[in-house]
Amino acid sequence: MRFEQYDFLPLIKENLATLGFKKPTDIQYKAISPIMKGEDVLAIAQTGTGKTAAFAIPLLDFIAKQKKVVKYNGIKCLVMVPTRELAIQIAEAFDAIGKGTGVHVLSLYGGVDQDNQIFKLKHGVDILISTPGRMFDLINQGFVDLKNLETLVVDEADHMLDLGFLKDITDIMRHIPRERQTLFFSATINERIKKLAYSIVRNAIRIQISPDNPVNKNIEHAVAFIEMDDKRFFMERLVNEFPGSKIIIFVRTKVRAERVCKALERAGIHSETIHGDKEQSDRMSVLNDFKLGKNNILIATDVSSRGIDIPNVDYVVNYDLPEVPENYVHRVGRTGRGVQKGQAVSFCSKEEKTLLKDIEEYIGSPVEVMKIDKGLYEETISFTNDETQNDWRSLLKEDEENSKKTYVAPIKGRPKKKNKK
Repeated sequence: MRFEQYDFLPLIKENLATLGFKKPTDIQYKAISPIMKGEDVLAIAQTGTGKTAAFAIPLLDFIAKQKKVVKYNGIKCLVMVPTRELAIQIAEAFDAIGKGTGVHVLSLYGGVDQDNQIFKLKHGVDILISTPGRMFDLINQGFVDLKNLETLVVDEADHMLDLGFLKDITDIMRHIPRERQTLFFSATINERIKKLAYSIVRNAIRIQISPDNPVNKNIEHAVAFIEMDDKRFFMERLVNEFPGSKIIIFVRTKVRAERVCKALERAGIHSETIHGDKEQSDRMSVLNDFKLGKNNILIATDVSSRGIDIPNVDYVVNYDLPEVPENYVHRVGRTGRGVQKGQAVSFCSKEEKTLLKDIEEYIGSPVEVMKIDKGLYEETISFTNDETQNDWRSLLKEDEENSKKTYVAPIKGRPKKKNKK
């Protein structure tokens, strides 16, 4: 079935065609119809399968049609998300699909001044996409009223639980009508997530898109065994061999992100970082530059990885292997989104081999090994544009040559003294 065959508003069909949507993905095909019928949905689908569009398309279509016959009487849909980046990107997706329909979408998140958000709320919002913190702030101040809410969406539920938002999800129930539609989306499922889901959905249609391998089939992923101190040289080589490619590099810590950025800078490669220590405005600016192609190399931590949804990412590099196996799937899922193909490579040092084993157990299959022969390995770490590295090598070489020049052969035994006659 193609999108043009659905009973959507003509304008929404036009927007979908402009955005390149032709046929629904598995999750979209299975979720759109029950959502359009007003049923509750519990959907489990891995990263990059098109979850956002699965709920955005039918909700926009319903609200746009409703606005033509019913006078505005408050927020109709609330989408709860775990991170600021995700709130922004889901709002952008809603705006693009609903362009020209008159449906007003607002993303709420902390880290920015709330005055502009309050101004937009006062002028009427149909769909609110929000992180828990800022939403409860504005509910308590009286600026967010959810008494006429018709649909609640909990997105990235597993990540919300990881970040400690369980109480926030349950608390929101006190502010919304009992009679509502609830859509619950998660990349993974376990007993804790099930317990939460079944406490807020009723007679839900359960949808699970779970292939044998949780890594998206559109992604080619491999591992290269590289020593910790040599990773920067292989990163430099990969960037230089694929100029202009859009690359996301994942590291374990904020400090590591800045160090890798500086190492690439010394090699003449521009990159930008995104992590929790950056101001919200800086994070938005960095993401926007990456989306627009002003910068093609983004260095990110796991905290930010779940909120990144950028089209046409060519490569994902796990510069450091993740300590949580599940994060491997979320990281590599930043490429190969929808129907696009993507590539991911992981740099694995001796110290990280146990992490690799955990990842392989989690995904249920070994990660293909990218073999690097000794000659190529030595060539990669020898040819770098990092002047400090070249200076270091020059000093070593100079030191070796000086040692040879001043070399004095050891004296074998003492010379015999002449006997005095």
